[in-house]
Amino acid sequence: MPKGYWIARVDVTDLERYKAYIAANAQPLKKYEARFLVRSGRFENPEGSSRSRNVVIEFPSYQAALDCYHSPEYQAAIKLRQAVSTGDFVIIEGYDGPQAS
Repeated sequence: MPKGYWIARVDVTDLERYKAYIAANAQPLKKYEARFLVRSGRFENPEGSSRSRNVVIEFPSYQAALDCYHSPEYQAAIKLRQAVSTGDFVIIEGYDGPQAS
């Protein structure tokens, strides 16, 4: 079964208040067995637009990624994030088919 992923690109307007969102999302992410693959490290943006913060979170399945996002706990956390940031958020199913040789 393919894994699920959240891909988020965010511009934060108030980092101190954004920390409340980070604290609030910890419980639902743990509950749905999420794992950060990318969490706002260095980056280059050679094409297209960018935002200041990039995050990729892996879930054991696409359904787990959806369930976490729609959980009451994460929906409460979203309100904290939306008040102090602007972003793009995608939930996507991973690919586990053949790779190019």
